[in-house]
Amino acid sequence: MKGPDCSGLKYCSVREFSTCEVLAPKPVFNGQLPSLQNPNHTEIDEEEGRPTMPNLSVLVTVLTVLPFVCLSFSPESPTHRRLLVLLDDHSLQSSHSIFFHSLTSRGFDLDFKLAEDPKLSLQRYGQYLYEGLVLFAPSAHSFGGALDVQSVLDFVDAGHDLILTADASASDLIRSIAKQCGVNFDEDSSAVVIDHTNYAVLETQGDHTLIASDDFIQSDVILGKKKFEAPVLFKGIAHSLSASNSLVLKVLSASPSAYSANPNARLSYPPSLTGSAISLVSVLQARNNARVLISGSTDMFSNKLFRSAVQKVGNSNKFEKSGNEQFVTELSKWIFHEIGHLKAVNVRHNKVGENNEPAIYRINDDLDYYIEIYEWSGKSWEPYVANDVQVQFFMMSPFVLKTLETDQKGQYHTSFKVPDVYGVFQFKVDYHRLGYTSLSLSKQIPVRPFRHNEYERFIPTAFPYYGASFTTMVGFFIFSIVFMYYK
Repeated sequence: MKGPDCSGLKYCSVREFSTCEVLAPKPVFNGQLPSLQNPNHTEIDEEEGRPTMPNLSVLVTVLTVLPFVCLSFSPESPTHRRLLVLLDDHSLQSSHSIFFHSLTSRGFDLDFKLAEDPKLSLQRYGQYLYEGLVLFAPSAHSFGGALDVQSVLDFVDAGHDLILTADASASDLIRSIAKQCGVNFDEDSSAVVIDHTNYAVLETQGDHTLIASDDFIQSDVILGKKKFEAPVLFKGIAHSLSASNSLVLKVLSASPSAYSANPNARLSYPPSLTGSAISLVSVLQARNNARVLISGSTDMFSNKLFRSAVQKVGNSNKFEKSGNEQFVTELSKWIFHEIGHLKAVNVRHNKVGENNEPAIYRINDDLDYYIEIYEWSGKSWEPYVANDVQVQFFMMSPFVLKTLETDQKGQYHTSFKVPDVYGVFQFKVDYHRLGYTSLSLSKQIPVRPFRHNEYERFIPTAFPYYGASFTTMVGFFIFSIVFMYYK
């Protein structure tokens, strides 16, 4: 079921950290490249009727850039997008081929490049060439070309998605990007996650660094509705979440017995990260709805751990295949907006009994408010059904707060009376639900008082005042009679 057009929808956003901005519509490519506009260009040869060489070069450039622009992300169809995959080494392309194949099978176009490629660039002529970035380059100390930390943050700031992985060789560059997203990796570069009670028994090294974790976030939107049978294998470094960033969430957590330390050295002081404070995989959804995945393990995405059998210590159940493939696949669907993506359309309001939207309301008017919300199912827009969508009639503070009723087909509705206060109000819908893109909508409407000819001739609530006035007049009349004629 396809929902109506939402091109006129206005998203509102509040900046919380450096990579969160207002979700603004992306500029549309109109076939003109400003940097190629040459005042001295040659016109079309009138005699031969063909363009001269300068015009041909412009045409070739346009045809080169146009396919990238056409693949750009559209809120109307969050699929078939182009992703840039940066690697430390091209061998990762084969060792992690199952994960990459799952992306291409879902319609993504992957562009593999080395992190130090001198021609790296995320945008050209003001247009972003990619809608997602996958950083499988934990040891990269610098990026090539025009790519740096700030350009990656600007990429997320523009509403694009990011997957970042690290391991024991994580560089300051990778740590810096993660820190800007609210994730702090262990400062000890030699430390990895160790767990002596929740490790995989197939590990032969004896250092208990191959963790078998099943402490998942409880969200069917982020990790899918299918239950995880086998635990996820994790081998990497620990990170913690910044207390100042409320948008970052743990998706895969360590057990209370885990800690971060060097497995080859004797502990001389307590570890800085221990127990459930350790996050193995975290996600972030910024206020502009850009999504970021940060993992302390690159191996978690590898074919080896995808296909590996797993048995958790102390558990007799042995699984022929780990839960890594299911975990990573479902999580990547959420990161790239294949699930949990909402849109709101046809926001309207009117007086009860009317169909047209008025330019102004009068105090005490009865009104109806409507909004339609749809969810992307992976192939089409389906009605979103929930019982916690609310609207505020707002002026400095909410005067009315109503929960919207749904018809189970995507439309939400409520009715209420305009407060007995005049001024400029707003209809506001701020919808935030775990795993879903946030909806921040507002429509402004003025409210006027009664005109002088719209009041009732006698207001029932004023009857005591009417009585007091007439009683005063009668009393004054009696007092005057008594004063004048009484001797």
